[in-house]
Amino acid sequence: MVTLLHIDSSVLPGEASASRAVTEAFSKTWQEQHPTGTVIYRDLAVDPVPHITADAHAAGFADPATHTPEQAAAFAARLELIEELEGADAIVIGAPMYNFTIPSTLKAWLDNVTLFGRTGGEDPSAKGTPVTVVASRGGSYGPGTPRESYEFVQTYLTALLGGALALEVEFIVPEMTLAPHNPALAEFIPLFEASRAQALQDAEARAKTLAERFAA
Repeated sequence: MVTLLHIDSSVLPGEASASRAVTEAFSKTWQEQHPTGTVIYRDLAVDPVPHITADAHAAGFADPATHTPEQAAAFAARLELIEELEGADAIVIGAPMYNFTIPSTLKAWLDNVTLFGRTGGEDPSAKGTPVTVVASRGGSYGPGTPRESYEFVQTYLTALLGGALALEVEFIVPEMTLAPHNPALAEFIPLFEASRAQALQDAEARAKTLAERFAA
């Protein structure tokens, strides 16, 4: 039985969120391929995980036998998130761009699951797990665009997920999501619609490809 870890972090609900719509398409297609599988879902906007504290940080590098009660409690919460990551066969993450980077709630989750000597370091415990990141953004930040140098979502997540955690990272990037809501961007609505349609198609295709990999 396979397990999908589905993480959303957009503050917007349902169809109002571009990233949620695409991660939902991925998850729905995955479940159609694996109807008896398990989906672990975390909505970080609705139920945020705690930010790393001194106790949670110190406990990650200390012998559990030496943990104070505060360290033990903080590390238990962190360990739950780490074990979800390690137990997943595939991961899908909604990572909308807020102020040129990821939501703080997603950063908190990443800080919790990144533990050098376990999930990070020479032999990361979730190495090779495929992770699909839906990196939605209100404008366009691709190569050759005026704001290319402001792109800190894919660059950061490539370094952390693909580098430190050694996961197999693939991005789906719905762009110009503000076009339908900002009159100044109205001319870009066709670009938004095309990008959204392509993102949904890519999510379904990616989910099917991964599902076939695990079925084999």
